Amino acid sequence: MIALGLEGSANKLGVGVILHPPKGGPAHILANIRHTFVSPPGEGFLPKDTAKHHRTWVVRLVKQALQKAGVTIDDVDCICYTKGPGMGAPLQSVAIAARMLSLLWDKKLVGVNHCVGHIEMGREITGAQNPVVLYVSGGNTQVIAYASQRYRIFGEALDIAVGNCLDRFARTLDISNDPAPGFNIEQMAKKGKHLLDLPYAVKGMDCSFSGILASIDLLATRLEKDPAGLKDETTGELIAREDLCFSLQETVFAMLVEITERAMAHVGSSQVLIVGGVGCNERLQEMMGIMAKDRGGSVYATDERFCIDNGIMIAHAGLLGYHTGFTTSLEDSTCTQRFRTDEVLVKWRT
Repeated sequence: MIALGLEGSANKLGVGVILHPPKGGPAHILANIRHTFVSPPGEGFLPKDTAKHHRTWVVRLVKQALQKAGVTIDDVDCICYTKGPGMGAPLQSVAIAARMLSLLWDKKLVGVNHCVGHIEMGREITGAQNPVVLYVSGGNTQVIAYASQRYRIFGEALDIAVGNCLDRFARTLDISNDPAPGFNIEQMAKKGKHLLDLPYAVKGMDCSFSGILASIDLLATRLEKDPAGLKDETTGELIAREDLCFSLQETVFAMLVEITERAMAHVGSSQVLIVGGVGCNERLQEMMGIMAKDRGGSVYATDERFCIDNGIMIAHAGLLGYHTGFTTSLEDSTCTQRFRTDEVLVKWRT
């Protein structure tokens, strides 16, 4: 079976085409195309501007994906789209495009949970069997484990997502959003060497990032007003913007490692799968790897083709559901900004 997937829950519009062999085996990725709406430095992306970007590019990307996949409309079995969670206006644009293709081509629709798409694509690419999942992105921060046909949430962010925390600090520093603010924070953090004391907010299995952001924003403001006024308390060396990025990353990633390790101990798992856009961060992967190695376990992660929002993950998760008989009627082909990971019945897993 072949599915076409449309993803557009935030500033990335993705179109993917995937093939599931009739006799089982690894999925075949036929096309995975993405286009990103990039806002100016110091600014976030507004829903209306992002939605306009998606409407402008979606037809072009669908044509490119079909051409790259080497398939025709007749070969496609279903149209999969992101039902939620995400930003309302971009989600609506993609849902309308999916409905249009469904009606135009007379194909079944499959609404997909964005978070489940990340998890299933991560499992497919890495081969992780039954891992504890750390899902970290601009809109979500969750520690997840599978049980009884549901992806159960063991811990999550109580306020803003970790990716949103990093993105907003990039705005504070007025650095580029191209290719992504979090990526540029990561590159600056690699040059940092002074670890500053920031709030560490782990509450049981949950995390809070808004206080950390407020604290690091104050330090950035002090540094901007007086570049020579912020010094390391131990060495007396001047603190640079790179040190702020380094300190923020080290603190928030330590929090994520802690709650992930606790979930591993609770469910008795030795595997960690990191998914979502922040999952591309090499330092996060390194810190998680140290923890997992100490427990005799292993870490699984993908590169930016699959970590960052993409259409192929929606096509893959949608086709898994389609195999079980799940489809979305035209009347129900809505989208929602709030769609919990544990609301989805995962019938394709035992």
